[in-house]
Amino acid sequence: MFENTKAFSGFSVDDIPAAKQFYSEVLGIPVTEANDMLRLHVGGDTEILIYPKGTDHVPATFTILNFPVDDIEGAVKSLGDRGVRFEMLPGVDEDGISRRGGPLIAWFKDPAGNWLSVLEA
Repeated sequence: MFENTKAFSGFSVDDIPAAKQFYSEVLGIPVTEANDMLRLHVGGDTEILIYPKGTDHVPATFTILNFPVDDIEGAVKSLGDRGVRFEMLPGVDEDGISRRGGPLIAWFKDPAGNWLSVLEA
């Protein structure tokens, strides 16, 4: 039934203008807006829906978006220069990068409190 449908993922935020500014200006992702919702355009034709929930928004308690990068140290520095604060979780180094098995990864949050990450591909 769904083998030929173009499925997409989505998540909520409490403030669409703040999300638009963060995803487009801070992260540099192409964003379109229609019907009070945003669409992130990543990886060519992949879209991710961001929808408003206002005061009913509850931030995701898990990582909702992972951004693979070739150079995690460079990505963390560049994002830090743009005001992104990395989560200082147990086991991460002074830059916020986890180097404990698996890919190198660093977590941060969007303005709505949703968890995101950069990880070395």
